[in-house]
Amino acid sequence: MSLNKVLTLTPEPLTAEAFSDFGDVIQVGEQPIMINEGTTERHHKLSSVELLGQSDLAIINIFRAQPRTLPMDIKMMERHPLGSQAFLPTSSRPYLVLVCLGQQKPDPYSMRLFLVSGREPSLTGVSYKANCWHHPLLALEDVTDFWVVDRAGDGNNLEEYEFDSAWHIQIPELKNYEL
Repeated sequence: MSLNKVLTLTPEPLTAEAFSDFGDVIQVGEQPIMINEGTTERHHKLSSVELLGQSDLAIINIFRAQPRTLPMDIKMMERHPLGSQAFLPTSSRPYLVLVCLGQQKPDPYSMRLFLVSGREPSLTGVSYKANCWHHPLLALEDVTDFWVVDRAGDGNNLEEYEFDSAWHIQIPELKNYEL
């Protein structure tokens, strides 16, 4: 009988420092620039868009994520080799962000799970670097809409990797989304 590898992930707070290997945390900064005759705070350059091809175009989409039921098994990861991808929630609903390192395939030993609790002082999004392995959206309570800044252009900008049956990667049930 073969022994399966089990990895149970515990969420950690999403901070700019903790997430820096994978991309940017997007949220209101501390020093806005006042514009429009002092009536609007501009929180400038919270992240950048990576476009790696000559004919690439930055596009904006809306993704509507169905809530996930925990506990859940993780069976796959994906990445976008030709450009970054940013997710900006339209509401303060909690969601999870699952990422890992890896060159040709995801490295399960480097997996990090982050909780965006919805309790932050403002909406919080993430921008994945080009080639960052991540799991598709993990909304928790309700159907949640996200503005998505993405890349369009020539070439395939989606790689998916399915874990073999030897891996059992699980996100346990979370109590009240507290850390």
